[in-house]
Amino acid sequence: MKVHEYQGKKIFADFGMPVQDGYVFEKIEDAESTIKRVQKDFNTKDVVVKAQIHAGGRGKGGGVKYSPDFDKALENAKNILGMNLVTHQTGESGQLVRKVYVTEAFDIVEEYYAAITLDRGKGMDVFMVSSEGGVEIEKVAAETPEKIVKVWIDPLLGMKSFQARKLVYGLGLSGDAFKAAMKIFMQMYKCYQETDATIVEVNPLILTEDGKVVVLDSKMNFDDNALFRHKDIAAMRDLNEEDPNEVEAAQFNLNYIKLDGNVGCMVNGAGLAMATMDIIKLAGGEPANFLDVGGTASAETVKNGFRIILSDENVKAVLINIFGGIVRCDRVANGVVQAVKELGLKVPVVVRLEGTNAEEAQTILSESGVDIIPAVGMKDAAEKVVKAAIGA
Repeated sequence: MKVHEYQGKKIFADFGMPVQDGYVFEKIEDAESTIKRVQKDFNTKDVVVKAQIHAGGRGKGGGVKYSPDFDKALENAKNILGMNLVTHQTGESGQLVRKVYVTEAFDIVEEYYAAITLDRGKGMDVFMVSSEGGVEIEKVAAETPEKIVKVWIDPLLGMKSFQARKLVYGLGLSGDAFKAAMKIFMQMYKCYQETDATIVEVNPLILTEDGKVVVLDSKMNFDDNALFRHKDIAAMRDLNEEDPNEVEAAQFNLNYIKLDGNVGCMVNGAGLAMATMDIIKLAGGEPANFLDVGGTASAETVKNGFRIILSDENVKAVLINIFGGIVRCDRVANGVVQAVKELGLKVPVVVRLEGTNAEEAQTILSESGVDIIPAVGMKDAAEKVVKAAIGA
């Protein structure tokens, strides 16, 4: 789960990190009072008006505007609220801005980058910093990788002060700024661990003209499976920022992620789903989604899965790849038949069923009278569904 910048900063502040603060409004009639409140509470004339969406690159897309006075701030607020903000992370379709964050402004001397995530290869957390803040870290990694400093942290031992010092030295800070950054990095890792975050990112972390180190932005992602331990964070979820099909799928206990291809996939088990997408690509196709129906799929589950897959107009064929261990293949077959009849499918459906009650499932499908393409093995299934998608 992701949260907005202003929500991430609230969490950061709770962990003692100095943040660029402000207030949020969602209705244009509240813009004027929100701007005046920021000016009054932070004793400032100039403010920054920021679009709140779950995507990076907002500044380049016109979603972050420095405003030297009230009139300019109000103009920027009116332009940003309700705009369709297009960034490198939203894609061409963009994202509607429903919330605007008005913050205090700082005189910036330097901008830095800092982030923590899990390095699965090493089995440890990796804390990264760079002197190239305010820039896409992917660009820095590609063009000037030597400007990224990393330390790996054993999650069982936690972050040590010598590791924080290495990171701060990497940014070239000294004096009071050095001490401030040390504290921020230690608290940042504590925040990462205690909130069950999968990524904590600050871009940029700034050094101001008066020597303060301040968190200017925030990005936080959380492990969905751990949200039951964090009711306050779960309450921050903004369904408007999520794919409506993914939200609907979650209501039926389906794990669905939309992709850009044209071959719909319905599989049981995350590992098999990943393998299925790989073999579709090897056969020359492109998967349209990741859909794991889980180990206890029923006919109703399969029908709901079909409906969600077919809501994507790019889908030209569907591959059902089920290995019956806990789930019974005959249940899946009944769901497939029911879905084809009720939903009036107009795209080819390739079915590969192996495992528990696979023979009974094949009988159900063959005697159903519905138009289904049977497959034997994953390679055969992938080749048939790709061919069907091209033909469609």
